[in-house]
Amino acid sequence: MTGDWRNRSLKDLYRLTGQIFSQLPALARLWGGAYRALSFDTVPFTPLRKPLAEARFALVTTGGVHRHDQPPFDMVDPRGDPTYRRIPADTPVADLTITHDYYDHTDAERDLNILFPLELMRSLAQRGIIGSLADCYSFMGHIEPPHLETLLRQTAPEVASFLKQEQVDAILLTPA
Repeated sequence: MTGDWRNRSLKDLYRLTGQIFSQLPALARLWGGAYRALSFDTVPFTPLRKPLAEARFALVTTGGVHRHDQPPFDMVDPRGDPTYRRIPADTPVADLTITHDYYDHTDAERDLNILFPLELMRSLAQRGIIGSLADCYSFMGHIEPPHLETLLRQTAPEVASFLKQEQVDAILLTPA
């Protein structure tokens, strides 16, 4: 019982912190200046090797977006949820929702394209500006150890493998 209470308290603290940072961006910047992000020796950047009109794109977000018929992201575990949700490119935006307590997504709930520009990307494909849109993927952006290892070693490589199988040339990453 003590562990459940502690997890609930941490969850509430993280949610409150997210709400405060949304209302006080200067405080968020101050906190962010002390944050130690992951760093890597190399950056796996690959230049686009074909014209945009021929390129296959995918959206990847850390905003906790998912279809109504998919399980929501775990908001009980204060360390986050390292899983992902696959969102078919033809999913109606009305069939999508957000499950993520650690940022203010009020505006994104009014217009999901602010966070997850699925309609825009489909429009670009229909108009021939980009070649096509593959299935998209969503993660929860608040992930701490020990779940970070799962994300880095299991779920992110799985999504990368799917994107490679789908012959995706470029990814538009939309962070929460």
